[in-house]
Amino acid sequence: MHYELQHILAFLKVVELESFHAAAEALNVSQPALSRRIQKLEQALGTSLLSRTTRHVGMTAVGRDFYPQARRLIDDFDHAVFNIKALAEHRIGQITLACIPTAAFYFLPSVIRDFNAQYPNIRIRLLDLSANEGLEAVLSGEADVGINMLSGQHPDIEFTPLVVEPFVLACRSDHEFASRKQVRWSELSRHRMIGVGRASGNRTLIDHELASLENRPTWFFEVQHLSTSLGMVEAGLGVAAVPRLAMPRQEHATLIQRPLIDPVIRRTLGLVRHRNSHLSPAAERFVETLLSQWRTPDGETTEPSIPG
Repeated sequence: MHYELQHILAFLKVVELESFHAAAEALNVSQPALSRRIQKLEQALGTSLLSRTTRHVGMTAVGRDFYPQARRLIDDFDHAVFNIKALAEHRIGQITLACIPTAAFYFLPSVIRDFNAQYPNIRIRLLDLSANEGLEAVLSGEADVGINMLSGQHPDIEFTPLVVEPFVLACRSDHEFASRKQVRWSELSRHRMIGVGRASGNRTLIDHELASLENRPTWFFEVQHLSTSLGMVEAGLGVAAVPRLAMPRQEHATLIQRPLIDPVIRRTLGLVRHRNSHLSPAAERFVETLLSQWRTPDGETTEPSIPG
């Protein structure tokens, strides 16, 4: 169909103002130019839409049928353009984030609060996933970006480090290790250890770093989530090696943490995104907010100081 939106808009203006002269002024075109637009539309449709006399402009029967459809078409187009402009100006939209649980708890609340204050109409969808699942979500496009750990990264993943944190021992305040300033990994071999499953990125990292250790810990209990392991520690079922960010941020009545040494094992958390993807304006602005809060001025990662 060889017609343009401006031809349809010309038809609507003539009908609504009941005058070629008034419609031409409203559209800021000459009256002959307006008439040509109407003619081209009628030629494209193969029928007359307007009936003209020297004193009156009205619609033909076909014009009356066409008018509501034309009005809806222009309204839908205006609405679509408004939404695109709003997206480009970061005023509306949705962001999907794939984050490991500790990152979702530690990194995101303050970032989301600041971002939402600036862009209250941008919705945020959070996928609380394991490290491997989070990477897959970013690779598949289900998530725009994620917060994950650096461990066996995919070649299509771009990783921006944010925080380096050590693994610590979580135990009860009445445990024998509670009186110690630090604990060696080898000392854990005679204790019931509570750990996450082999599919976990944390477990993979620990097993790799301890591969050459003669007296390695034995994972007596296996769980899916770090929060579950802390609950079992609190119940007195054993001790756990967890990232420092997984520990309660405030002083806890039962749980305490002690540094683990020989070796000191650290994990790096950072922003992950698909190397070849183009983020939406809303996602780009969220990334800027995240990096402004968690990157140091020189771009180096930080090791947070958490009480406990």
